[in-house]
Amino acid sequence: MSNRRLSSILKLSLLSAIMAFTSNVFADPVKAAFVYIGPVGDMGWTYQHHDGVQYVKANMGDDVEITYVESVPEGSDAERVISKLARKNDIVFTTSFGYMNPTIKVAEQFPDVKFEHATGYMRADNVSVYSARFYENRHVIGKIAGRMTKTNIVGYVASFPIPEVIRGINAAFLAARSVNPDVEFKIVWAYTWFDPGKEADAANALIAQGADILMQHTDSTAIMAIAEENGIHAFGQASDMSAFGPNAHLASIIDIWGPYYLKRIQAVKDGTWESTDTFGGAEEGMLVLSSMSNMPKDVQGQAERTFKGIVNGLINPFTGPINKQDGSPWLAEGETPPMFPDVLTMDFYVEGIDSQYPN
Repeated sequence: MSNRRLSSILKLSLLSAIMAFTSNVFADPVKAAFVYIGPVGDMGWTYQHHDGVQYVKANMGDDVEITYVESVPEGSDAERVISKLARKNDIVFTTSFGYMNPTIKVAEQFPDVKFEHATGYMRADNVSVYSARFYENRHVIGKIAGRMTKTNIVGYVASFPIPEVIRGINAAFLAARSVNPDVEFKIVWAYTWFDPGKEADAANALIAQGADILMQHTDSTAIMAIAEENGIHAFGQASDMSAFGPNAHLASIIDIWGPYYLKRIQAVKDGTWESTDTFGGAEEGMLVLSSMSNMPKDVQGQAERTFKGIVNGLINPFTGPINKQDGSPWLAEGETPPMFPDVLTMDFYVEGIDSQYPN
């Protein structure tokens, strides 16, 4: 065989390989699926994730096909849904902490499918994890709560006793105490992410204990509505909830997922997806605050400065001196904790919270 003919054959082979690779990576739309813990109309956590999906559609157009399943309970139902979606999609996003084990289990069965699990910590070659430093914005609303309460009792409706939720309680309490040494936190565990009835019951129980400010780490707008009905104040969770309590609303923590989802789905299309661990915050634009309302200008100004300090990396909500609830030292003067294990595995209340730590 002549060198010229061999060269032509090699060129054709290389061209075919390039065309095949290009076809696989660029031609077909990426099939992406999302598993939601609540309904897309919850106006909270799931609503905001679905807003991120709309962002992806707006930016990728025909280059992406998106499927989603809403109101999927954590547990065996989640495994079934995730498995079904893995059979027909290139990447599956599972958007609640309790989906962690089912995600890992299904990922082992589908090594060619990419998985992204929100708020968890278990990774694999085809499983990434992503979350946000929600406690940063809870530090900001803690400052507002400490200034705005008249009864010195802040009520906190919590979902499950996992590090994500504990971090938020501690960050909000420390901030409130920094501006009001007499403030107390009353905590009710709803043991649900989305159940308007249970959340409303928890809110009413806290009001009965004297709370005139309500915070939440649950997903519905029921708590804001209860605050409005009772003439007290509240903060929104995950999305702007001001419409559900025009007179009660002080501020809402807003999660921004769109740019992350776009980046990860585009990486699948480009063939550059890798297993990663993302823990974004205000500095990265993954968290913002809604417009603030129903508060004096000086309170709003302090909150805005605090948020700006967090964005610029000048304020860490966990800056010593801080003791644990039992009085034992955690952080010395000016000290900040390592992200792992202290922040990511947080399983204690800080000193001053008199509620019993949940088992």
